[in-house]
Amino acid sequence: MNEHITTEAGRTTLRMERRLAHPPHKVWRALTDPTESRQWFPAEMHITGDHVSYGFGPDGKILELDEPRVFAHTWGQDVLRWEIHPDGDGSLLIFTHTFTDHYGAASFAAGWHTCIATMAVRLDGRTPEAGADMARRHEDYIAILGLISGTYTDGTIRLERQLPRHAPQVWQALSGPSISLGSPPPPGFTIPGVTGPVSRVEEAKLVEFGPVRFELTEGTGQGARLVITHTGATPDHLPAWRSHVEAFSGHLATLPPAS
Repeated sequence: MNEHITTEAGRTTLRMERRLAHPPHKVWRALTDPTESRQWFPAEMHITGDHVSYGFGPDGKILELDEPRVFAHTWGQDVLRWEIHPDGDGSLLIFTHTFTDHYGAASFAAGWHTCIATMAVRLDGRTPEAGADMARRHEDYIAILGLISGTYTDGTIRLERQLPRHAPQVWQALSGPSISLGSPPPPGFTIPGVTGPVSRVEEAKLVEFGPVRFELTEGTGQGARLVITHTGATPDHLPAWRSHVEAFSGHLATLPPAS
């Protein structure tokens, strides 16, 4: 698959391509027939008139339905677009997903990678393998899509990163339960040379110490969203924070999911 993202006017679009060894009409059926789509799509999708229902929440609206070439529809505030192009004796499937949560792109990509791979296996008449390592796949897409973040502006660093595990497990891995007010934070919360007494702590949510605010908020399905703010920083602190967060997130991906 070929994957990349573009951003315009606050909206991010993920684009993925996959060649399928099946003609367009067969791929179209896999996309639009509920008996087929339920085998791989992450919801129970039904098309009625110009609406798409998903088994929960509000209906989506069909934006384009051109059999067997284009199926585009909304899902909440997001837009999903499936294009099928003849390619020899098979098809080229081009999928785009447009959304507002830029830092969730790797989670979306990991999920759609799994969905489209499952559809391809079903089209081949095979049984999908169980137990995809979604955390590892998520980390791979962070690199593929260039989502290693961090900005330095007027002495302030802000780094936002989707993590592959949920906040309680992240907190445990960082030794969060050992935090006490007035003491330095555990090493997992900071980088060398940046410390200070802990002035505020909310379990599995927030730690503030010295010039740093380390926050775990709700992220996409795979885990928590990490937001680090470091005031009074120098430009040299940014690569240190990036390296620290990448190493820690990679470690999280190796941990089994919390039961």
